[in-house]
Amino acid sequence: MRFFYTCKQAHQMLSEGLDRELNVAERAQLKLHLGMCRSCTNFKNQMTLMRQAMKKMSKDGGE
Repeated sequence: MRFFYTCKQAHQMLSEGLDRELNVAERAQLKLHLGMCRSCTNFKNQMTLMRQAMKKMSKDGGE
């Protein structure tokens, strides 16, 4: 296991984190990567925004 995630690995962990709780090591590595990588931080923010929008759409009945 590498200490630093690549951007590809960080994207995978961000996606997996939507479906399951990441373990301590995964969260730590992801946090470290996000602290250094603006691109992946932007990706995380976009994923969060999309998830919130989808929840709102399902709550409002898609209207």
